Amino acid sequence: MCCLHGDKTPEIHRKPARRGDFGWLISLLHVHLPLCLSEREIDLFVLVESVNMSESEKELGEQRDSTKKKKKKKKKETPSGKTKKKQQQGERREQEVVQREQVEEEHSDSVVLRGIFKLGKKSHDVLLTRTRLTWTPITPETPTTGEACPPQPGVLLLRDVYAVKVKRRRSAGQESGGAVLGVALFCCRRRGRRLEQDTLQLHNASAEHTHTWYNTLKELLTAFSRPRYLKVFINPSSYKKESVHIYREHVAPLFKMADVRTDITVTERKGHALSVMKECKLDEYDGVVCVGGDGSVAELCHALVLRAQLDADSPEKPVRPVLPLGIIPAGSTDVVSCSVHGVRDPVTAALHIVLGHKQQVDMCSFSSLGQLVCFGFSAMFGFGGQSLARAEKKRWMPTSRRREYALVKTLARLRPEDCQLSFLPAKTSTRNLSEHRDNQDLDRGPEETWTTNQGLYLNISIMSIPCLSPHAPRGLAPNTSLANGSAALIAVGNTSRSEFIKHLKRYSSSSEPFSFSFVDTHAVSAVRIRPRSLVGWTEEEEESEEEEGESRPTPIIQSEGAAFPWNIDGELVEIANEVLVRVHPRLITLCGEELDEAESTISCSCF
Repeated sequence: MCCLHGDKTPEIHRKPARRGDFGWLISLLHVHLPLCLSEREIDLFVLVESVNMSESEKELGEQRDSTKKKKKKKKKETPSGKTKKKQQQGERREQEVVQREQVEEEHSDSVVLRGIFKLGKKSHDVLLTRTRLTWTPITPETPTTGEACPPQPGVLLLRDVYAVKVKRRRSAGQESGGAVLGVALFCCRRRGRRLEQDTLQLHNASAEHTHTWYNTLKELLTAFSRPRYLKVFINPSSYKKESVHIYREHVAPLFKMADVRTDITVTERKGHALSVMKECKLDEYDGVVCVGGDGSVAELCHALVLRAQLDADSPEKPVRPVLPLGIIPAGSTDVVSCSVHGVRDPVTAALHIVLGHKQQVDMCSFSSLGQLVCFGFSAMFGFGGQSLARAEKKRWMPTSRRREYALVKTLARLRPEDCQLSFLPAKTSTRNLSEHRDNQDLDRGPEETWTTNQGLYLNISIMSIPCLSPHAPRGLAPNTSLANGSAALIAVGNTSRSEFIKHLKRYSSSSEPFSFSFVDTHAVSAVRIRPRSLVGWTEEEEESEEEEGESRPTPIIQSEGAAFPWNIDGELVEIANEVLVRVHPRLITLCGEELDEAESTISCSCF
């Protein structure tokens, strides 16, 4: 039986003990534990419990410390993300500053003017140098929350600008005066090989500021070699008789905008342009312009070279003309224009003229028995000449129908020409796609080594330019270029009609037209063709043609007696004897941009 001793009952502490103080535990033990336990046992129990509590508190302390460290890490991580964004924004600003400084450093040596203009609805910082115009949008310096891209500066090369005008506000019927609105720059925009008209408008209401920029731009544009006075020849009877309309609608407005004066001659007959060129004073003009087809272009090129020979008193040696020739395509095929410009577009041709683009082009001279026949770019003997002769008899037909008629009829009466073909390989690499030689002789001279072949040929082509056209996008002579100092000789030997048709069809496709065994191609500097048959084509074919009521075609150059038809730049030329063709490097200057070697294989975009 246990007894309770009131005098030994401990008092409970009312005040809470501090952490680590075990007095409160001892007091509780004295109350709840049996009084039969000795104080020593109680002390041991308290000691064990205190050890356990200390270990648990250590664990709690470690957990608290770990949570504190994590919170500190989070606090450190969150400001680091903000600093990263700030660093990125700072880097973007530095990049913008560096880009602006680079643009300014590139043109700091030749800065002419700098001002503020409105382009559209935004203000821009405009920088003018002697070669270009640069504008950059003016943006606020306060950083934005979003990750906006830095504004890219716009650039316009002054070489692409052909006119500068002051923009004014005028009422209806007002012809002069008006409030100044700014400066308008008329320029060209490139899309592949095509040139398009474009306008850059700089708005500023200050008349003094605008006139300063206008006068400076006009002065800078005078540094470029641009034509100011042109002699224009228009062939009104070219393809569909649209040459006059093409000139008035597409070319004349550009010439007027560029302040180019013109002296226009509308040709009335074949040879009219040649007679005018022999008599007119060419010193007054900065260039000659031809609006017509390949025949008109060939006539004017021939006239320019002849006039240069007369002025230089050099009747035997060809002389390069001083004036360039601009070609506005208005014919049925426009082979020369497509080869020079890459496109069949009158606006592109007119922009090349007003911008002063020039390139030198190879030409060929055609002579017979020591007498000059003409200058030109391409010639066909055989099938090409025969089909053109038949087409010329049907001038009353539409062009497409006349061409189809001539091709079908010539294919139906296909026959080879027996001739002796000699050529002088060019100094550059000669490309032979096949080896078709009936006989081969070497005529060794003191400086020239001729290669001679004798046999039957369906067609022989000599071309100093690629001869691009809508019907042959890759060109009739894709292996040559405008100014490589050589011509492409393409000799098609005798074969069946079906194989020859396959060869012709490949010109309008992406297939290789020279992969046949009966086709030879060479890069040459001279060609001599000597027909061996005594009877010319016109004498043999005239009887059969007269049975159908067809009259004999009228060639541009006629020969006495039997003659063979030649297709020289789309014009019919009849020659009875052998023909010598020589290539004259860079003989003529045409209006157009020079192509790089990689771009010289570009196809025609005439459609």
